[in-house]
Amino acid sequence: MPAPRAVGCPFSPPPAYTEAAATAALTRASLPDGESCWLATGYAEVRAILSDRRFSADARHPAFPMLVANRRELIIENPSFIRLDDPEHARQRRMVTGDFLVKRVEAMRPDIQQIVDEALDRMTDGRTEADLVAEFALPVPSLVICLLLGVPYEDRDRFQGLSRTLLSKHGSAEEVRAAFDELSEYLGGLVADKREQPGDDILSRLAVRDDLTPDDIASTGVLLLVAGHETTANMISLSTALLLEQPEQIALLADPATLPGAVEELLRHLTIVDTGLPRVALEDVELGGTVIKAGEGVIALLSTANQDENLFGGADRRPADELDLGRDARRHMAFGFGVHQCLGQPLARAELQIALATLFRRLPGLRLAATPDKLEFRSETLIYGMRSLPVTW
Repeated sequence: MPAPRAVGCPFSPPPAYTEAAATAALTRASLPDGESCWLATGYAEVRAILSDRRFSADARHPAFPMLVANRRELIIENPSFIRLDDPEHARQRRMVTGDFLVKRVEAMRPDIQQIVDEALDRMTDGRTEADLVAEFALPVPSLVICLLLGVPYEDRDRFQGLSRTLLSKHGSAEEVRAAFDELSEYLGGLVADKREQPGDDILSRLAVRDDLTPDDIASTGVLLLVAGHETTANMISLSTALLLEQPEQIALLADPATLPGAVEELLRHLTIVDTGLPRVALEDVELGGTVIKAGEGVIALLSTANQDENLFGGADRRPADELDLGRDARRHMAFGFGVHQCLGQPLARAELQIALATLFRRLPGLRLAATPDKLEFRSETLIYGMRSLPVTW
């Protein structure tokens, strides 16, 4: 824990997770630092844990389960608001909630469409082959989050490289701290400039507040910048690779009536946060006949919860462990659940809908330029994805 995905099954949860789910909804697991915790794999249990305030998301708790070894000190010193409980979590979250409301995101759709179209123009200009990760899946959400935050896109190589280090499962404590410090210093410089000349962006709005410390702004900025491009970039590339293996389902992306549901199913099926969401029990809690004692850590495993056959299966649908773009997947938890669920989910949905629909509409002959067994997947980071995706059209 965290576990790798199986060779030959890159779009399915790691076998260790599905085996644990087949055993019981709550099992014991070992963390990278040698500590043990509970592993919640059932949909009902995961949902209950994420919505119950007796389970804390505060990473400063001494028993909080760490998904990566050697990160405790850095996280304790620089917790983002998703690693805090209310009321502090709510206070900091409210400062950026307005930028990710559905109404605000809907107003951004023309800008997102333009970014997508221009990325495809560049990718296809005089060519018939490209790496979809480098030339489409990564640039699109990077440009969008830069626009929202007020970060210069020309600095993308710098912040993308630092993001990879921060998300690495194998980076040393020194490497990760250095990456965090560099990214924080970079954002701090932008914030200082915006304090003098604020613009219409998130960093400008944070910069002029007098109730935020520089550390508050840095941790929030790092969270939004890293999560804002890495998650959506990986979803675009993984979704494309999966659909190119099942082209009969692509038609559902072309119909505006079925497009939103198709994207929900991709989010459910892929669930790219492989590691799950950590919590620690603040008091004894009974779940399904099992008592999680106060001070015990628990990992809410989203990937197995999202493949609950009772919830997502049915006689008229494919099994829950298969992709079915016609499935009603609205109850999935790819974005988490409860008060800590992903702040940016309206933006991610809009980006995925626009990027995937436009990609397959403009390139109806899109196909892999390598055999499926030659595709390279990124399993060494906390967010699952692809290193590259060679395609032709």
